[in-house]
Amino acid sequence: MILAPERTNDLGIVADAVQAVNPWEAFAYLVAGVLFILALRGLSSPATSRAGNRFGMAGMAIAVITTLLTHNVASLLEILIAIALGGAIGFVIARRIAMTAMPQLVAAFHSLVGLAAVLVGAAAFLNPGAFGILGLDGDILVVSRIELILGSAIGAITFSGSVIAFAKLNGSMSGSPILLPGRHLINLGTLAAIFVLTIAYALAADAGPGEGWAFWVVVALAFAIGFLLIIPIGGADMPVVVSMLNSYSGWAAAAMGFTLGNNAMIITGALVGSSGAILSYIMCRAMNRSFLSVIAGGFGAEAASSDGAVREQRAFKQGSADDAAFMLKQAETVIIIPGYGMAVAQAQHALREMADLLEEEGVAVKFAIHPVAGRMPGHMNVLLAEASVDYDKVFELEDINSAFAQADVAFIIGANDVVNPAAKTDKSSPIYGMPVFDVDKAKTVMFIKRSMGGVGYAGVDNDVFYMDQTMMLLADAKKMVEEINKALGH
Repeated sequence: MILAPERTNDLGIVADAVQAVNPWEAFAYLVAGVLFILALRGLSSPATSRAGNRFGMAGMAIAVITTLLTHNVASLLEILIAIALGGAIGFVIARRIAMTAMPQLVAAFHSLVGLAAVLVGAAAFLNPGAFGILGLDGDILVVSRIELILGSAIGAITFSGSVIAFAKLNGSMSGSPILLPGRHLINLGTLAAIFVLTIAYALAADAGPGEGWAFWVVVALAFAIGFLLIIPIGGADMPVVVSMLNSYSGWAAAAMGFTLGNNAMIITGALVGSSGAILSYIMCRAMNRSFLSVIAGGFGAEAASSDGAVREQRAFKQGSADDAAFMLKQAETVIIIPGYGMAVAQAQHALREMADLLEEEGVAVKFAIHPVAGRMPGHMNVLLAEASVDYDKVFELEDINSAFAQADVAFIIGANDVVNPAAKTDKSSPIYGMPVFDVDKAKTVMFIKRSMGGVGYAGVDNDVFYMDQTMMLLADAKKMVEEINKALGH
């Protein structure tokens, strides 16, 4: 057994003498942490994602079992029943949820992580003695006050923000930016109040349930700011929002890990928090946007509000499924660019069938995935994997963009902003500077969209629609691809 100090008060005096630390407990948590790292590494590639999931499951199982075996629990039976119920609910949801609904499922899970952090923080605040966070003066230690109030606040923001993200992704509320009057001033004022009250709570003479009113006010304000931050964010920024909320949930878990004295939670929370933050940065770079501009919200709102009034009717070429099938058969190289429209139409299986039919004709088929295509990071990769598209046929933007100049056909299905050349040429465009696919360099462009009346989430028109080499295929994505497949099979 190893002896180590548990907590100290403000004078550096050991508060609870010493606590026995089981070396096997520390070792088990270390193994769990290593498995979580391997899980993240595995999830970085579709080819290793299954193994990554297994590593994560094994690490979580070790962490949970170790915690139950090494801690005094009030009722092991009740905990096991709760685990069984939660596991059964999660299993049923995972089996029934459509892959196209994965973004809102992720948002819902993030909300549960945030709510769990709030509940743990509230429990520690109401019964600090059970958590071993009392000093010699009988009050909650200053460091523990900071841990639990920060963890609770971040958890509250994660919960309410994830609820709004779920509603937007699920179509329960408009995906367009909802711009409140004076929203920036309101947000800054709320954040400043949270900061001031956090300091006030940490330095209060009595931080217990009787006098720690600042704790509850901070939690309430955190719930409010979560709503206020996500409501003005539009659909174009949803990939960043999902990864950002993922990061928040990790930091909330890490903060609660300090309160609970649980190394596994600290390690796991830090991994999730840091990886989510890095992913958010990558998403922002992919859109040539700053993180602060995403949080400010309203991307494309001004353009969208005025675009409908000033758009001119321009000539375009419309084709049929038979026309598309004939040209695809004559091609040597076809690059397919899927977008959110493919996900909505659930056209991924028909698209895979089309690729198979073209390959039987000797056509080389590749898939190009933009980092922000869809409504969550990797959304298109998940859908293509569900349709059993080979991993080696799927390429990221930087790996395939140069190939469009040699491609016979660029086949765009449900994408818009990520193929808009205005990002390279129009400095007044809200998407200017965002890396996009160079589809305009392909010999022929086929563009599936429901009608010419719609624009992308950035709210701007796309010059690709009107190029000489572009054939517009106006129909539901799944229906159009299925008709192309019938024509290819003849």
